[in-house]
Amino acid sequence: MDEDLEDIDPSWCPVWPVEWQRAFHLVRLHLEAGGILPTEPGEVMHQGEDLGRWVRSVRLGWDNLTTAQQWLCEHVLGIEPAGEDEMPTPRRTQADKWAMNFEGARQFFEREGHLRVPRKHVERVVGEDQEEREVRLGAWISNQRSRAATLPPERAEQLSAIGMRWA
Repeated sequence: MDEDLEDIDPSWCPVWPVEWQRAFHLVRLHLEAGGILPTEPGEVMHQGEDLGRWVRSVRLGWDNLTTAQQWLCEHVLGIEPAGEDEMPTPRRTQADKWAMNFEGARQFFEREGHLRVPRKHVERVVGEDQEEREVRLGAWISNQRSRAATLPPERAEQLSAIGMRWA
């Protein structure tokens, strides 16, 4: 019986979630009815599904799709993977943020010779990605001082090495 169903419709029992298959089918129906491929969330709602949101998630998560899903999206719906310029920037971890602020502190210390940073001071720092960012260094230094007792020892040592006064 499974072979008979395969002959009728090869996608009768896909290995991917039924929600994905449903959204795929709704986008296909939308296109067959003469609609254009929605690419932004909120563009087209059909039977409670945000088709634009689904298309966007497919494009951004292309590498997570099976080869069969990629083929269906590309050849049946005309969806292509998102380009590098469309990919969201990865969220920075707390460790990344700390490192960026520490770099600002080091930079300030090298320039000024101390870490008595005014509370409202903002320091421009070039990150590993070569993007310039502004760090609210005065507030950060103040926060590190107030957290001295709970700061990991290696971080306290790093700050002490560049002239941090803890009191």
